[in-house]
Amino acid sequence: MDDHQSQPQQQQPYPPYYIEEDTISLSDILLVLAKQLKFLIITPLVFGVLTAFYVLFMVSPTYVSSAKIMSSGGGGSASQLQGLAAQFGVTVPGASESPEWVYPDIIKSRTLANALFERKFDTYEYGPQKTLLQILTYGDEEPEFGPDTLKKLAFESYNEMIEVDQDIKTQIYTLTVSAFEPQFAADVCGALIEELDEHQRGYKTEKVKETRVFIEGRIIEVQKELEEAEEALKDFVDRNRQIQGSPALLLEQQRLTREASVLTGVFTTLKQQLEMTKIEEVKESALVQVLDPPVAPLFRDKPKRKLSVLLSLILGFGFAVVVAFVREYAQNSDEEEKGKMRQISLLTRSTISDLIPFKKKKRF
Repeated sequence: MDDHQSQPQQQQPYPPYYIEEDTISLSDILLVLAKQLKFLIITPLVFGVLTAFYVLFMVSPTYVSSAKIMSSGGGGSASQLQGLAAQFGVTVPGASESPEWVYPDIIKSRTLANALFERKFDTYEYGPQKTLLQILTYGDEEPEFGPDTLKKLAFESYNEMIEVDQDIKTQIYTLTVSAFEPQFAADVCGALIEELDEHQRGYKTEKVKETRVFIEGRIIEVQKELEEAEEALKDFVDRNRQIQGSPALLLEQQRLTREASVLTGVFTTLKQQLEMTKIEEVKESALVQVLDPPVAPLFRDKPKRKLSVLLSLILGFGFAVVVAFVREYAQNSDEEEKGKMRQISLLTRSTISDLIPFKKKKRF
């Protein structure tokens, strides 16, 4: 064998591959920003000026007044009667459950809103003693719709004005009212609390009235049963003067005596509950406890002018930086890349133009 064939063939090394990376240095970035410096200054200023004009002249200021409230609760005589009725297997109307007020739903209801729409308020913009319905709808102009339509329109504005937050742990509600004047916001918040208390008082009065009517009916029935039981006991005693030697007669007498005694207790308790219910019916106590009353705010809540202008400057600068790098890339790219950039620009304009709702379309 030849030496050539006996020696193992040596593998030839692969040719080296070099990976070229396009790196961007800090100087490149600063150079691009320096070339577009005028654009970087003008764009944020335009954004800031437009935002300042908008928040100063286009947006009406909003003032917020808040109050903290809680329900005094209590079922009154109705809840006390529940225990007595349960002993005798009787369900008392209005006493089977203690009312648990759901303030957010009540405040957002049309019933409470319609009552508040009739209240009158003083404002600088519309003058003194204008109804809330007028303030929220037609203002100083002549109404174009009927009362029902105006109330529907006002109800939408009403829901935007009112916010209710509940603290689950303490059962304290925070009621906030947003309006275009500080004192008007406080007045609406106070009027809303009054209407809420009146609504609860009406509900309570109705339930107590139902309870009183039920008790009066039961008193008549129990009194009749008691008279019959007493008459039966009297007749038994008159017919049976000597019952000491008869166990059956003694047992019958004990039964009649026990029945009359129970009915006497029920009658006495019902009479007591009737008096308590009458007192509860005429009691004038606040059902909505105001922890922090509403006050007129000193400063507006919206718009936050300084913050809005600052955010617009930051947004404008970011937008300018992005546009600056795109412009620099477009200027330094080859013809193929420039063609792609022009195509991107045309497609973007065409899409935005199609999305404009009031664009006039061709008729065929």
